[in-house]
Amino acid sequence: MADSAVLALDGLTAGYDAAAVVRNLDLHVSAGEVVALLGPNGAGKTTTLRAVSGLVRPMAGTIRVDGVDIAKRSPAARAKLGIAHVPEGRGVFFGMTVAEHFRLGYRSEQLDPKIAYEYFPALLELQERRAGLLSGGEQQMLALGRALARRPRLMLLDEMSLGLAPVIVERLLPVVSTYAKERDCAVLLVEQHIHIALAVADRGYVLSHGELVIHESAETLRADHQLILSGYLGEQETTASGT
Repeated sequence: MADSAVLALDGLTAGYDAAAVVRNLDLHVSAGEVVALLGPNGAGKTTTLRAVSGLVRPMAGTIRVDGVDIAKRSPAARAKLGIAHVPEGRGVFFGMTVAEHFRLGYRSEQLDPKIAYEYFPALLELQERRAGLLSGGEQQMLALGRALARRPRLMLLDEMSLGLAPVIVERLLPVVSTYAKERDCAVLLVEQHIHIALAVADRGYVLSHGELVIHESAETLRADHQLILSGYLGEQETTASGT
């Protein structure tokens, strides 16, 4: 389980300007697994993803990918290990075409557009269209497709639904889940729409005020709305027995 995890956080504390936003977090994601990281605004979800990808320096704890401690490695070095981070706002380049996005790799990195087109066939018809002319859903599809084209070992997805109709995200996330299962990719997902996240997730963690308050299977969380509510309100003081 955690011992064979692709991603393992042990006692992670991270934040900004010496102020901790997330504290003493233990979390793991295995190959082929989609894990939802849930919680109210300011709970530390995005900070956790940024700490994993190297955009935020941890104050304490360890971050391991396939058993290797990466806490001191640069974001570029982490990307070479197979970490793909799709941030809030999608991170696409409006002046570039869809096809050009797949020719844009870091230094010697080679992206495989065939993988993106396999999982998102609609991108094939949009190859020559500039990203700035795509709809919000198409831009998000491009951001996801570009992440898949990197053949990631670990994918970090931050608020895919931001600025989109939930129905669009409901179409995109199952593709991510299918990719994870078929390619043994670990996925850590931050999503404000709880029901959408839990529909594709295998497990869920709930953060409140920067601390882990719930860790359960997605099935358990889907069936017990009061459990989720208690986590969002910070009423549950200890982690559930699933941790």
